[in-house]
Amino acid sequence: MTLCTPDRTTTRPRVQRPHSPPERPRRFRVAGADLSASVAVFLIALPLSLGIALATGAPLQSGLVAAAVGGLVAGRFGGSPLQVSGPAAGLTVVTAELIHLYGWRTTCAITVLAGLAQLGLSALRVARSALAVSPAIVHGMLAGIGVTIALAQLHIVLGSTPQSSAVDNVLALPSQLADIHPAALAISALTVAVLLCWPKLPGRAGQLVRKVPAALVAVAGATAVAAFAGLAVPRVDLPSWSSHALPGLPEGPVLGIAAGVLTITLVTSVQSLLSAVAVDKLVANRPDGGHGVPRSALDRELAGQGAANVVSGALGGLPVAGVAVRSVANVSAGAVSRASTMLHGLWIVLAALLLVPVLDLIPLPALAALVMVVGIQMVSITHIRTVTRHREVVVYVVTVTGVVLVGILEGVALGIAVAIAVALHRLTRTRITREERDGRQLLHVRGQLTFLAVPRLSRALHQLPHGSDVVVELDGSFMDHAAYETLSDWTAGHLAHGGTVETTGPSGARIAEPPASTASASAAHICCRPWTPWHNHQCGEQSAADGTGGPEEAAAPVEPRRTTGLHLASGIGKFQRNTAPLVRDELARLAREGQTPSQLFLTCADSRLVTSMITSSGPGDLFTVRNVGNLVPLPGEESGDDSVAAAIEYAVEVLRVESITVCGHSGCGAMQALLNGGPDDPPTPLRRWLRHGRPSLERMASRRHAWARISGRLPADAVEQLCLTNVVQQLDHLRAYEPVARRLAEGTLTLHGMYFHVGEAQAYLLSGTDEVHSYDDVFTQVMPTALRETARAS
Repeated sequence: MTLCTPDRTTTRPRVQRPHSPPERPRRFRVAGADLSASVAVFLIALPLSLGIALATGAPLQSGLVAAAVGGLVAGRFGGSPLQVSGPAAGLTVVTAELIHLYGWRTTCAITVLAGLAQLGLSALRVARSALAVSPAIVHGMLAGIGVTIALAQLHIVLGSTPQSSAVDNVLALPSQLADIHPAALAISALTVAVLLCWPKLPGRAGQLVRKVPAALVAVAGATAVAAFAGLAVPRVDLPSWSSHALPGLPEGPVLGIAAGVLTITLVTSVQSLLSAVAVDKLVANRPDGGHGVPRSALDRELAGQGAANVVSGALGGLPVAGVAVRSVANVSAGAVSRASTMLHGLWIVLAALLLVPVLDLIPLPALAALVMVVGIQMVSITHIRTVTRHREVVVYVVTVTGVVLVGILEGVALGIAVAIAVALHRLTRTRITREERDGRQLLHVRGQLTFLAVPRLSRALHQLPHGSDVVVELDGSFMDHAAYETLSDWTAGHLAHGGTVETTGPSGARIAEPPASTASASAAHICCRPWTPWHNHQCGEQSAADGTGGPEEAAAPVEPRRTTGLHLASGIGKFQRNTAPLVRDELARLAREGQTPSQLFLTCADSRLVTSMITSSGPGDLFTVRNVGNLVPLPGEESGDDSVAAAIEYAVEVLRVESITVCGHSGCGAMQALLNGGPDDPPTPLRRWLRHGRPSLERMASRRHAWARISGRLPADAVEQLCLTNVVQQLDHLRAYEPVARRLAEGTLTLHGMYFHVGEAQAYLLSGTDEVHSYDDVFTQVMPTALRETARAS
């Protein structure tokens, strides 16, 4: 394995071809922020782990085992440094059912098998496919689990024992309300009151005491009241660790155990991956932008969760998953590395060994009340509003109902089936209306045009009068080949009868007409359209070398084309004839109202980068800055050239752009010159400018930063590696500008990194959160626009 290290003897770093990421320093260091964050997370995790173990009916030590393993194993080997793993409330129902059916020892074995399944899925690199599940299904699953948990724990709160299912718990509730245990209810009510009121304490004093976790205060307060008042309530009873139950060989029907393994794998994986993505967003929203905190590597995170489940099950612990509550606390407490997660696991181990007499004083109703509140909070009003806004209430309700009444796996399957049905319904729901306006026939098509809508489209088209002026308005984002052929053939026939056809989009913008026929489509050059005046291409001048000229041209020798000043004038003439009529109204509006671009696009001066083409943007959309190497000089280092800094200030302060994109590209000559340069090179203007790229060269050679990747693969050579690294480095330079830093802190500005591979005509974006600040940078391929828009519409 080859390591890329800085050359200490020269001023220019020595860069080798990247075969593998550089090894990171092995010395374990603990920052003060990680130490304080680990204590805060520990104080939350301790009562929650005991409460979840109680809710599942498992030995209480199993919750502590899972919390310790989640912190130490998942924290060390997982791909999300600040995510905290442990026993999760979302697994309570699943684990309780497995314990009821097969016993505790077999449940531990199922946990081990689920961990092995997660390791296998990680090896197949399918982690991101879990994010393809509709959010309505995920939120519905969590809400259904929350309802089931709350109903079960309500019986313990009232002083009784829960039933085996949510339906039975509802049916048994009236009789339970008639026989309430006053002491248990009082302790539970006190716990709930503290949980709800503690975060709302007013004033400066309240702000200080709120730093102590509400869960810890609620359970400690209930324990103190129960002890001093001498209330007769059941309490925690941690048996000796010498009698702790370990897993045994699975006993039970093969299909039932396989279903249990599948359910544990599904729930733990989806919950952990979604939680990791949420943690990335929280880190990005911190005042420092999360500088120095790597984004989550989802496949590695899945492997870490699998390893944790194998170890937890083998040691007699509950299933492990990423937990949102503890992860939020970890991020909010200012954690900067995985050390905080691992330390929290260490504190759990010490508490389980040294604080057993204290833990035995905790009343079980207090833990039940704590878990009940967590279950209720899993039914998020924000999630309900989100699915309502996206018209996915049916999917959400079906998933919740299925999880509560039938089971998690069955409820998720029902949710997926309904989500597919809803998507198909939207895809096939096409409305075609016709009206006459100002002497013109207007045909309005709402929805996606697929082969299923072709009969209605053909009928509506042929009902239009021959020779009339027709406007076809397409209010959708997808048209398949059958619909395109139908529209194209009808257009050719209508034009032949003396009519006119204009095809527009939903905003009224004109769309280039399809070719009159398939034959003419093959004869017409695809670039002969107003928006694509390609370099060295002249419409109507088809080269014999392309096989599109006549027989005389084919017989004549082909001379190389010469670029002259006449081509510029010819291109301007074509613009005036073809493009200007289409954009004149829009440009007139922009001239009246001024420019309001949505983003600052900073890219290289390379002639092959056509920004409007690769971003599908038009006039007024982008505020573009181009320079050699897409460099952003650090503030104060411009040496008399403030053009880039002025553009950034103007875009951020005056134009109020919402995002800034730094776009690099393959085969960048500036990066090649930077690699080949030396300390003895003459100080030409180009060399003086390229000095702003030296931090990128140093970053590339640094041991502290991993190599950037493209969709999981390493770059082809050192030039491509430097092109990718340069994008990330220039984003860091952007954050050094005071207006940019202020807008980022306000949450009104986002930064994006982009890489355009010229030879592949493929754009890549830095994956993860909107604000890129990680050093484990992965550029992921951008989905084609038509597919993305179809997915968004469905």
